Amino acid sequence: MRYDLAIAGSGAAAFAAAITARDAGASVVMIERGSIGGTCVNTGCVPSKALLAAAAARHDAASSRFPGISTQASPAGMAALAAGTGELIAAMRAGKYLDLAADYGWEIIAGTARFAGGADAPVLQVRPDGGGTMSVEAAQYLVTTGAAPWIPPISGLEQAGYLTSASAMELTELPESLLVIGGNAAGLELAQLFARLGTRVTITETLDRLAPSAEPEVSAAIEDAFDGEGIGILTAADVVSVRRAAPARSAVIKTAGEPERELAYGQILVAAGRRPVTAGLNLDAAGVTTGGRGEILTDECQRTANPRIWAAGDVTGGPQFVYVAAAQGSAAAANALAGADRAVDYAALPRVTFTSPAIASAGLTEAELLRMGVACDCRVLPVSAVPRAVVDQDTRGVIKLVAEAGTGRVRGVHAVAGGAGEMITAASYAIRAGMTVTDLAAAWAPYLTMSEGLRLAAQAFSREVSRLSCCAA
Repeated sequence: MRYDLAIAGSGAAAFAAAITARDAGASVVMIERGSIGGTCVNTGCVPSKALLAAAAARHDAASSRFPGISTQASPAGMAALAAGTGELIAAMRAGKYLDLAADYGWEIIAGTARFAGGADAPVLQVRPDGGGTMSVEAAQYLVTTGAAPWIPPISGLEQAGYLTSASAMELTELPESLLVIGGNAAGLELAQLFARLGTRVTITETLDRLAPSAEPEVSAAIEDAFDGEGIGILTAADVVSVRRAAPARSAVIKTAGEPERELAYGQILVAAGRRPVTAGLNLDAAGVTTGGRGEILTDECQRTANPRIWAAGDVTGGPQFVYVAAAQGSAAAANALAGADRAVDYAALPRVTFTSPAIASAGLTEAELLRMGVACDCRVLPVSAVPRAVVDQDTRGVIKLVAEAGTGRVRGVHAVAGGAGEMITAASYAIRAGMTVTDLAAAWAPYLTMSEGLRLAAQAFSREVSRLSCCAA
């Protein structure tokens, strides 16, 4: 059978594309070599956020930060946590993916696909899980094979054994100590997760600060928060080698300006980023061009070098967020089947790291605006100036507004705060609407919400916010 659209992969990009195609009346087939649903539901967003919520509950029980409320935390039961998370994943995979595919009526083939037939007449050659081979022909093809953890070439690491962001969340026993390699989003979330469950955690980052792509004020705030929770931080640090020293592992770490030192850990978790999964697809034969990290190169409409083959999601090497993958997948299907020429707008893209306090941002950083040749006017508001944070007795963090000098147009918002992930949606709307700091300062903001912090930060452009007020104007 010949299809209108054949999709390799079954994550957010694939499902968004399939829904768009089926809404247009097109026939769709999807080929998946692993678990339906891709990274987010199986090994990424869903299990990590579920475990972060559990770790936060234990941390809150242990902290007793409110007067008159005494609580305590018992040891974490990792086997029960892992089992509960597995049940959640299975339920969401069925309800959000398998049932949805059945409702829309597209075919799913469990198997491994690769291109054959050459660039002029591409076809997907599929090896179903049940054995044998089959050919899948389509008018248009979409590659959404995602990304996988990248493992840096550290001497002895392979032999000593290590955890990835996926396997760490499947542990049924809590390690006594953990070395986390990588200080970006995944490393930060997992470091705090295990620390709050009771593990002694150290996090290393090659660059000179945690969250190195974030604003410096954001990095400083999250480092303070982690230090306050007893998480070890080693920045400008390289893990030189690892060896197994049963039952633990021993890592040699070189920190800038200091001699090498060897430290022992029960487990080592590698969170050094993810690389696109393109090996085995035979993309060269199909006339599809890839970049230096294996990413599929596309134009702004998700079209590859072969006009009948499209790509979307993490495999393209762009922002690795499930909502970006979905937007790209939908655009790719509309472009492939209807010539829609849709492009995804990333100008006000919101980003969240689910630490506590959370890291959230939208738009440009100060450095990015300056590189564009635009003069920048910035203000940083301590979260201690936000009434909601004071009431919650968690004043860790900052809110930074990046605005164009002269016009006052808001170009970026960056925050470390409790509820920052919810706040950043409003910030994204403000940036997209072209609001100025004056507009934002005059906008309504309910008292005792964290979103009020945006208004207070905007008011800082005209005066210093030195007091808490429910009627500041």
